[in-house]
Amino acid sequence: MVLLCTALLAAGTAGPAAAQQQQAGRITFDRYTLPNGLTVVLSEDHAVPVVTVNVWYHVGSSNERLGRSGFAHLFEHMMFQGSAHVKKSEHLQLVERAGGSMNGSTTEDRTNYFETLPSNRLNLGLWLEADRMRSLAITPANLENQRQTVKEERRLGVDNQPYGRAFEVGPTLPFDSTSCFPYSHSVIGSMADLDSAKVEDVQAFFHQFYAPNNAVLAIVGDFDAAEARALVQQYYGDIPRAEAAAPLECRMQFGTGSRRLEMTDDKANLPLVALIYKAAAVNDADAPALELLTTILGQGESSRLNLRLVRQERAAVQSFGFGDLRRSAGLVMLAAIDNQGIPTARVEQLLNDEVDKVRNDTIAQAELSKAQNQYRAGVVRQRQTSMGVAEALQSALWFDGSLDAANTDIQRHLAVTTADLRRVAQRYLTPENRLTLIVNPPAPNGGGN
Repeated sequence: MVLLCTALLAAGTAGPAAAQQQQAGRITFDRYTLPNGLTVVLSEDHAVPVVTVNVWYHVGSSNERLGRSGFAHLFEHMMFQGSAHVKKSEHLQLVERAGGSMNGSTTEDRTNYFETLPSNRLNLGLWLEADRMRSLAITPANLENQRQTVKEERRLGVDNQPYGRAFEVGPTLPFDSTSCFPYSHSVIGSMADLDSAKVEDVQAFFHQFYAPNNAVLAIVGDFDAAEARALVQQYYGDIPRAEAAAPLECRMQFGTGSRRLEMTDDKANLPLVALIYKAAAVNDADAPALELLTTILGQGESSRLNLRLVRQERAAVQSFGFGDLRRSAGLVMLAAIDNQGIPTARVEQLLNDEVDKVRNDTIAQAELSKAQNQYRAGVVRQRQTSMGVAEALQSALWFDGSLDAANTDIQRHLAVTTADLRRVAQRYLTPENRLTLIVNPPAPNGGGN
């Protein structure tokens, strides 16, 4: 990926030489669709003898229904429980014996599975993914085993972590379950819903969403296109398509009034203050400016929140900010953990002061340029691997509707101006669009708030 990285680092540089270099670094791709609806994306790069097989199913927690939360995340585990020609846990063994690596992940909007292998084992990755798409082993024993695995993961990652519950429910709070159920519940799901899940429910979920017409197969790296097409046809061509799922509904309304919520966390030693704002979807024209504004406010040692709350005022031991811009709607969270002995009201005031500044004052060009450079460097690092390129192409197609968006992403962020930053701050980071979440440690002597 050397040419790609060189060109991305040069993005925005004037002159024909830079333009030619940038063109050389574009991700090249080919796209076609099988009769059963499977979208296939091919991107050859022969720099190293490695190939990535990357499958995105267009299903996440946003596709779940009331009382059945956690199914998308459950399947991230179920998909490794065997299929018609692969024994339980054999998927990992076969990949590792071939010298490869693999994993999967779930978000609100998609679930991905991938293998990165020596290029002469492309057939293995394609065969493994096709076999479980066609014939996943959904049995009572497998369901119960993975139900317990997910519940234990929840205990370790959410229930027994300081602020774990806040970080689980916080991103759901801006979304009303009536107007936007897809984002009003967490990805990991509830214990009660996992306990009530039946094999028939899980099978129905699989047959609806884990079908070729709801998936994109990306092959990136050192491979021969003709051979790849033949293997895809051989392994995937006769997998039946499913009936298309109903479109999601998320009617986001901005500026509906300030809200406030307090909760007690018995794992926390210090209070946490979070300001959560409803924001644009990931493909909205405002998204690049929102992402850069969040970087300026809350990411890194030189971010505004860290400089003011942690280093100057010493009111917080940690601060951070992030944007979670999803396919149908998004949010921005800005937060800080109180320093010992500092009143929560003081931390909340300082957070709001910094938000007021970006709404009312112009951000310096130097701050914007730094955030843009950070973004560009992140893209360069991601695309140094075949897996990173595969994810970039998948994301571009699903969230932006075009594979070409992977080649214009940096330019969209470099085009953001300081006026854009102020405009999006004034549109989204307003008191009328804010939810304030206060997380308190338990009161002395075990009392509650």
